[in-house]
Amino acid sequence: MIHRLEASAARTDLSKARRIVLKLGTQVVLDNEGRPALSRLYGLMETVATLRRQGAQPVLVSSGAVGLGARQLGIQPEGLSQKQACAAAGQGQLMSIYQEGFARMGLCAAQVLLTEDDFADPLRHANLRRTLETLLELGAIPVLNENDTVSTLELERPSPGRRPIFSDNDHLSALVAAHLEADLLILLSDVTALHTRNPGLHADARPLTEIPFGADPQARLDGTSGRGRGGMVSKVAAARAAAKAGVPVVLASGLAVGILDQILAGEPVGTLFLAAPRGVQP
Repeated sequence: MIHRLEASAARTDLSKARRIVLKLGTQVVLDNEGRPALSRLYGLMETVATLRRQGAQPVLVSSGAVGLGARQLGIQPEGLSQKQACAAAGQGQLMSIYQEGFARMGLCAAQVLLTEDDFADPLRHANLRRTLETLLELGAIPVLNENDTVSTLELERPSPGRRPIFSDNDHLSALVAAHLEADLLILLSDVTALHTRNPGLHADARPLTEIPFGADPQARLDGTSGRGRGGMVSKVAAARAAAKAGVPVVLASGLAVGILDQILAGEPVGTLFLAAPRGVQP
């Protein structure tokens, strides 16, 4: 359990965030049976809708398509082609949840599926930036995911020596936050915070409430989490990349009721990765 600490000035500043990238992990999107966690998702969408109505510009990066597709197709996907098939089957259902939910709140959800080329190619990257900026100006909620049916980097392990631009939605969300010059990136999964050691294995593991920019948290949380493809190592790497680009990051549990309100109220929940000053590239 995280100790309740006084909110730092950096925490208090989170309430001023206007452009917010919110990444929802598979464990947040799906319940324990692999079904859409509708109650949880609608609660998060309500908060996102409130932020939008208050003038903020939230952007969602959502996992869950492969898990939803696997349930629809009745398989435990093995191999790349089956994972791609599951992604194709599940992406439509995933997007329909967001479109229907936000429509009930008077908002439009807009699907944006990405590949590495959208960041590697200067023209495509410029087009992506313009599209996202226009959607935000029009009051829409962009919902991003990797286009797993044609881009395979998130579904397979990179070859030795290969350095992908992004390999999971943690890194994708960090890239988006950096390129959109976001004020805040929030990574929601099934973990409450970054700990000094794996709390599932070590009773003396302590939660880390705040990570100064450039500090090595010395965390020992290897491996993936649940059905998701990213683990704590991936999340820390993504958080540090976004922080280096000047975007503060909060890592917290999306299973906790009211978590977004708590984060934006400056409460000491999860782990806050402090950002480098804009323009600083150590």
